Amino acid sequence: MASVSLTRIIEKMKLENLTPEISVDGIEITQPDINRPALQLAGYFEHFDSARIQVIGYVEFTYMERMTEERKEEIYEKLLSYPTPCVVFSRELNPDPLFLKKAIEREIPILRTKKSTSAFTAEVIRWLNVKLAPCISVHGVLVDVYGEGVLITGESGIGKSEAALELIKRGHRLVTDDVVEIRKVSDDTLIGTAPDITKHFIELRGIGIVDVKALFGVSCVKDTQNIDLVIRLEEWDKDKEYDRLGLEENYTEYLGNKIVCHNIPIRPGRSLAIICETAAVNHRQKKMGYNAAQELYARVQRSLSKGQQSSDEKKE
Repeated sequence: MASVSLTRIIEKMKLENLTPEISVDGIEITQPDINRPALQLAGYFEHFDSARIQVIGYVEFTYMERMTEERKEEIYEKLLSYPTPCVVFSRELNPDPLFLKKAIEREIPILRTKKSTSAFTAEVIRWLNVKLAPCISVHGVLVDVYGEGVLITGESGIGKSEAALELIKRGHRLVTDDVVEIRKVSDDTLIGTAPDITKHFIELRGIGIVDVKALFGVSCVKDTQNIDLVIRLEEWDKDKEYDRLGLEENYTEYLGNKIVCHNIPIRPGRSLAIICETAAVNHRQKKMGYNAAQELYARVQRSLSKGQQSSDEKKE
């Protein structure tokens, strides 16, 4: 099961640790959602998802302030008896001493953020959804071409890295070469990233490893990118029929999500960078509602109709 360390969340979200005596090392977050324990503070603990990050906002905080000391003793004891990874107070709210005391006894870290409850909740859920999303690694190159995430795949040595390098020289941005980590963040969205060890590097046969960021600048690299289009490179086969109209889309599937896929035959003299650029722009145009293949088909149909009409008129 995927997990994210609490230490990393503290660093990413810039959280203040109010219980430094409690070690956060080894605490792992396994769920991308959070819980606001309003019902639990009211005494209802059925279906309490204690494995989530617990966030206390202004509403919960003011409710806690109005509780009697006896009620606080009872509710805090029960709330903090569950195996909770941490409790976060938003808006720089200060937990009362009894709550801190109970948390320290149970070794539950108490954290604090300056952000509003809704802003912090939205940000941490979005970030955790990406980090905890199902993930696979595929062999390929991912490039941002005119804002479209183009995943270039194919057999080893077919020219994926060379195509990516040419695209970079033409002003596009490299996300990752050789290994692409694909995460499913929703039923419609796949995000590609680079493994930390190979980030911003390209391998060129005959030259070796090239640091794209160092050679071409930070404007030529990108950390993450949605995957919108797959281009599969393959050796030219004169006996194989290739799609020349594009009336029907072909798809490939990753983690249950379907992505438009083009099979591009490789032949000496073909510019892969220009082909990738054209495919990316054409894909964007289709998303905007215009399909060149359908437009050509419609023109042909209109021309045939006019021809048939003229033939009928001559017969008359």
